[in-house]
Amino acid sequence: MSEVQSPTSTDNVEKAPGQSNGHLPGRFIVVDGPRGVGKTTITRLLGEKLGVVGRKAITKCQPSRSPIGNLLRDSDHDFRGLALACLVAADRYHLLTAEILPAVKSGYTVVCDQYLPSALILQYLDEVPGEYIAQVNSQSARPDLTIILLGDDKVCRERAHQPGIYRTLEDRLDGESDAYQAIAELLATIGYPILVHDIGDDSPEEIAQALLSLVEAQLSW
Repeated sequence: MSEVQSPTSTDNVEKAPGQSNGHLPGRFIVVDGPRGVGKTTITRLLGEKLGVVGRKAITKCQPSRSPIGNLLRDSDHDFRGLALACLVAADRYHLLTAEILPAVKSGYTVVCDQYLPSALILQYLDEVPGEYIAQVNSQSARPDLTIILLGDDKVCRERAHQPGIYRTLEDRLDGESDAYQAIAELLATIGYPILVHDIGDDSPEEIAQALLSLVEAQLSW
């Protein structure tokens, strides 16, 4: 496998993300990280646990379940470069305006499975020009908290059996956890609230419970 380095400076992302949500009654939380790390399961469990402690919580995902998101899922190898970057951004903006922001404005806590970190890393791998990455992602709403899950790359790869919209590109990335750690640090330098959590050998239930405590400590409702 050839090694492809992840971004190591803010040159490509310093103008990219995002627009502050301002003071809204709800909260917007993102769960992101390498494929196979358990994002989807943890997103679901965290949403359920937030509900148990009295938060009105719903979960979302990107690609979304909209026609744009379904197009991305059904066209795994049909789009690349600028076209794919535009589609991913279009799906995100539609998800934000149609589902996430209305829910947050209504007092819900939205937990989203995958968001901007994955897009930034994988658009970089897709050799999309840095200035274009910044432009196409510049209007993305800034989450109240972005959780980056990290795990052993070998274990995560063995778990990752579902093809994704960037599957061919992900196969080129040597050291996914390192790439997500790097992007977490870059986003933090431009004001993103970031929580990096190593899943270790914990069960999904244990991970979600730990994250619930951390989320409750970091966010105010």
